[in-house]
Amino acid sequence: MRDRRIVLWRHGQTAWNLERRFQGQTDIELTEAGVLQARRAARLLAALRPDAMICSDLLRTRATAAELASLTNLQVTYDSALRETYAGVWQGLTHEEIIARHGEQYAAWKRGEPVRRGGGELETEVADRAAPVVLAHADKLSEAGTLVVVSHGGTIRTTIGRLLGIEPRNWEALGGLSNCSWSVLGESVRGWRLLEHNAGSLPEPVLGDDT
Repeated sequence: MRDRRIVLWRHGQTAWNLERRFQGQTDIELTEAGVLQARRAARLLAALRPDAMICSDLLRTRATAAELASLTNLQVTYDSALRETYAGVWQGLTHEEIIARHGEQYAAWKRGEPVRRGGGELETEVADRAAPVVLAHADKLSEAGTLVVVSHGGTIRTTIGRLLGIEPRNWEALGGLSNCSWSVLGESVRGWRLLEHNAGSLPEPVLGDDT
C-alpha cells in the first residue's frame, strides 16, 4: 500500500499581497519579509525529506522554492501550468477597486458561481491545467515519497478541490492559505485525503481518528 504525500506550499509575501492587489499571473517579486518567510518554512519542510519539487515559473514561487532547494539539493521542475489564475482586468486592482468596478461579478464569484474574473480563467480551468501536473509527478514517487508543489493560493485551493473530488462550487469552503503556509494531502485506500491545511508547522500523527 502506498503512503505518498503531496505538500502544496504557497509563496512568500509580496508587496501586492500587502496592498491587497489581485496578482493573478503578474510577475511580482517577494518582499524581504517574504524571503524570510520562505527561509523559515523551508527549514521546517526540509525535515519532511521531500523526494521531488515542482514549482510555478513565476518569480515569487521560484524564490520561495529556491530556499528549500538550497537545503535539500532537490532539482526544481518549473511548470507554467502551476501559475496563479489569470484574472484579466482584475490583475493589479485592489479588492476594493474590484468591488467598485466589477461588484456583480465579484459577488457571483464569492457565491461559488463559475465566473471568468476580469475575463480570465474559470477556477475549473485552473484545476484542469494544474491538477494533472501534480498527479503526474506524484505518480513518480516511491511508495512513501513526498512531493512539494510550490504554487499560489488560488491554484492550490482548486487543485486540492479537484484531487479530493469536491464540487467546484464548494472549493471556496477550503479557505485560503497564508503566505508561505502549506497544505498536505496523504494517500489512502479511497484516494487523496486532506491531512493539513494552511499549516505553518510540521504535521502531527492523527491518533484515535474516528474511534
